[in-house]
Amino acid sequence: MKIFDVHIHFPRDFQNPDADPEPMLDRMAEVAAKAGVTKGCVLTGGRFGPSYEVGIRLVSKYPEIFIPVAVIDPEDIDGDAVQRLWDMGYRGLKLIGVARPYDEPDYMPAYQKAEQLGMPILFHMGVIGGGIDYSITHPRRDALAAQMLDRQRAMQGRMGPRNAGAGRMSPLHLDTIANKFPNLRIIGAHIGNQGNYEYSASVARWRHNVWFDMSGGETIERHAIERKLIGGEFGIEKLVFGSDCPMDEIRAHIDRFEMMYDLLELDDDARERLWWRNGAEIYGLEEPSFARE
Repeated sequence: MKIFDVHIHFPRDFQNPDADPEPMLDRMAEVAAKAGVTKGCVLTGGRFGPSYEVGIRLVSKYPEIFIPVAVIDPEDIDGDAVQRLWDMGYRGLKLIGVARPYDEPDYMPAYQKAEQLGMPILFHMGVIGGGIDYSITHPRRDALAAQMLDRQRAMQGRMGPRNAGAGRMSPLHLDTIANKFPNLRIIGAHIGNQGNYEYSASVARWRHNVWFDMSGGETIERHAIERKLIGGEFGIEKLVFGSDCPMDEIRAHIDRFEMMYDLLELDDDARERLWWRNGAEIYGLEEPSFARE
């Protein structure tokens, strides 16, 4: 079984952010391969992880498994900057936490250049998660959650408040972009995220160049089953696998999806599409196939 993972974050040591990142990436390459990942998009640079120069140097050590994807802020990265990232070796882009909506006209030159270069773009969708999931636990009754809250507050003290809003990262903005750039390969993360599934399904239903990854954790996975998102609201060809989790959890993430596919009674063709081919086609590792009379 080949697995294409479109959503792997460059590993970070949040307790020691100045630590040398190379040993962490070396370990991630080993862990991802053992977990069964055949190809994985490593998201790096910009506000997340090392600089673009360091990120591409380290990720390029592992061309057999990793594809370098640059995390960009479209307030700073225009079309010329996208070209420079391509020339450095990046083969995709990732956006999250933008200051304005994704379909802001000032962001279009970056998307246009990505379309010209054949660089897929992964867009975070909806509320930014991470940290404490208050639907599951609370610091008043969970010591680990209390420790995490202390770390978050310390980080906020160093970095200040975050300028982010879910309304700027709606799947409806992808419809604008997909119409304007019909050859730009667009991936929305987290099946659109909670509250956005119907909008995401509508965009995926009518835009050939839009897909959604299934990352986001067990709540979104539960919704994917309960709300019949996989192979129901979303066609099998419109979904891709993404882990978006700490490296040591990738194998458990894959195992949960295997159980989900068993529960859904997916055939081998559908599983191969979800595990490998859809992502591989987006990134040009497989030729798209179409039915002919």
